[in-house]
Amino acid sequence: MTSIIFFDVDGTLYNSEKKIPDSAKKAIEEARGNGYEIAIATGRAPFMIQSILDELEIDTYVTFNGQYVVYKGEVIYTDSVPKEYLAKIIDFGHERNHPVVFIDDKEMIASIEGHSFIEQSLNTLKYPYPMSNPLFYRDNDVYQTLIFMEESEEQLYRDTFSEVNFIRWHPYSCDILPKDGSKARGIKTLLEKINIPIEKTIAFGDGLNDIEMLREVGTSVAMGNGVEQAKEVADIITDHVDRDGVAKAMKILHII
Repeated sequence: MTSIIFFDVDGTLYNSEKKIPDSAKKAIEEARGNGYEIAIATGRAPFMIQSILDELEIDTYVTFNGQYVVYKGEVIYTDSVPKEYLAKIIDFGHERNHPVVFIDDKEMIASIEGHSFIEQSLNTLKYPYPMSNPLFYRDNDVYQTLIFMEESEEQLYRDTFSEVNFIRWHPYSCDILPKDGSKARGIKTLLEKINIPIEKTIAFGDGLNDIEMLREVGTSVAMGNGVEQAKEVADIITDHVDRDGVAKAMKILHII
């Protein structure tokens, strides 16, 4: 039976220069030649990984931390925080000068112009400051919203808005996810579609938003540069992404 490998992007496929190491490209090509399906599982939006999809010839992906799932180029599942509840979070944040960024499958829109937290966070993704429209979410399908505040204020949001999860990806920013939303849920939805058991899945990740995925798949790999919480739940810990961590783990697992 076919096995499928899911790769996170930032800190896993992408090295510190936001490039895919040649060793990882070659390993993925070899794995595909050995019969493995290759997929992406990321917090990014589809339009933000298009260059990776093209470079690695991938058409199956779990994006927005599980809220937008595509198999062989076909959208098979979407989810989002209900607009009414999201409006409450936005208003709460606005009172505290905590802006948001809305993301659908095609673009990213900020609630305000020129906020330093937005600029600094998106710079780490090599993404420019978005256009602004504070009401974008009302008339569009928003699959993920980012809220920008410091870690010291995160617990206040958790206590106030228990129907969603806040997953931090930057010192100044959190993803807002449905309560049961995760890469793991997106992967399970995909596996049901293609009839592959969870035991036949492998996942590579490094961040807080990878923890559920690493717990649930058949075999999990945490990058050497990953957060400790991800390493604690992974089956193996490989080297740093900058030191051929992906390729080394694939050799250890006899994928290549």
